[in-house]
Amino acid sequence: MSVPPTLGVILAGGLSRRMGGGDKPLLRLGDKTLLERVAERLRPQCAAGLILNANGDAGRFRAFTGFVVPDSIPDAPGPLAGVLAALDFCAAHHPDVPYVASVAGDTPFLPHDLVARLHAARARDGVEMAVAASGGQLHFVNGVWAVGLRHDLRAALVERGLRRVGMWIARHNAAEAAWATEPVDPFLNLNTPEDFFAAERLVAGEGGLPIQYSSEP
Repeated sequence: MSVPPTLGVILAGGLSRRMGGGDKPLLRLGDKTLLERVAERLRPQCAAGLILNANGDAGRFRAFTGFVVPDSIPDAPGPLAGVLAALDFCAAHHPDVPYVASVAGDTPFLPHDLVARLHAARARDGVEMAVAASGGQLHFVNGVWAVGLRHDLRAALVERGLRRVGMWIARHNAAEAAWATEPVDPFLNLNTPEDFFAAERLVAGEGGLPIQYSSEP
């Protein structure tokens, strides 16, 4: 199937508590920042462009080529607020684009076929959203979302106080697309210094740097 026009968003609005705070996507992994590595993998997959969801002073992301979009809901309620910000931005600035693809800002080994396979799963199940999976685990924030869902998501966040991504996607019967975890899990996210050290070894070639992920486990 052809991939529908899709806007990409890198979610970088978290507080990075387990990494000691600060902007985790700006940490360097090898010769590039995490943000650069994530953007390099996602940008070619999103015909409508790429934005960054981050709060606070946007100037610290001046190296990012694209709009920096903050949460529209106060108090950093979590990744769903970043997804909502992206859906609202897409509706306002790209009214002809029907989907947003979101990824975590600390996943430097994202698959090159992420958006295409998420859309295929969504179309297969006849639903408005799909999320990635690997190793028997769902990766809730790595997904595609119909822009038309923004009203329901805003109501869930503001009126019902919903914060858990899994609870919201369950309401919409989200489709799943699964990837193999060898030679490395493409959704490896760097939450702790130990995770970061493991990723550094991968980048340095100790254990193989992932190139493509196109087959299901």
